[in-house]
Amino acid sequence: MWSLARAVSPRIDEVAQTGSTNADLTRALREGEDWPHLGVLLTRDQRGGRGRLDRTWVAPAGSALAVSVVVRAEQIPAERRGWIPLVAGVAMARAASAQLPRPAGVKWPNDVLVGERKLSGILAEVATADAIVVGSGVNTRMTAAQLPVDTATSFAVEGVEADEDALLAGYLRGLRDLLARLERGSVRDDVRAACVTLGRAVTVHLPSGRLEGTAVDLADDGSLVVDAGERVAVSAGDVVHVRPR
Repeated sequence: MWSLARAVSPRIDEVAQTGSTNADLTRALREGEDWPHLGVLLTRDQRGGRGRLDRTWVAPAGSALAVSVVVRAEQIPAERRGWIPLVAGVAMARAASAQLPRPAGVKWPNDVLVGERKLSGILAEVATADAIVVGSGVNTRMTAAQLPVDTATSFAVEGVEADEDALLAGYLRGLRDLLARLERGSVRDDVRAACVTLGRAVTVHLPSGRLEGTAVDLADDGSLVVDAGERVAVSAGDVVHVRPR
């Protein structure tokens, strides 16, 4: 199994069930386990997945794929590392689009959407000084009845039986290539091209309050630039796409 993905990753460990692949892999790295760049821990039965802001992510066993990848970031300057979850989103959107009847895109900062519905989420966590764990949960076999919210979707709901090996291999290849580009310089154009938030009216929920405006660009560090009468760079916050009336 995972023959296509193993041609890209030097290590793929699959577990039958776990609480969180991100938590497991982060713990392993902090305890000194020697995981290589693009090493993968995955499961189809994750019981305690987490998203941004410590939100829980739970899916019925066998309905989704939880994947955590080691990113060795020694060669990526610290000021560029904020792009890592964004390029992971681009890589996942491209890999998913290769199998879907309509393209996937990236909602800033960490969701992969098909149309207006979420197919996958990305969570990047610092494990050690130079190792980052990038987790992604992908709704693969989830039925319409199993979707947690009406703003979610899955390969099955989109009418596709996901080839999980091809999906993982495509994701890893894209992540590998974009990370190499990030080491050398800017990935802004790649992310801009995939980011479906740009050009949209948005509401951004911040710890300090709410910001409403139009998402117009990405800053040098990957922050979202919102025109709310004046341009504001948002580095963290919940972004809601405002649907046209």
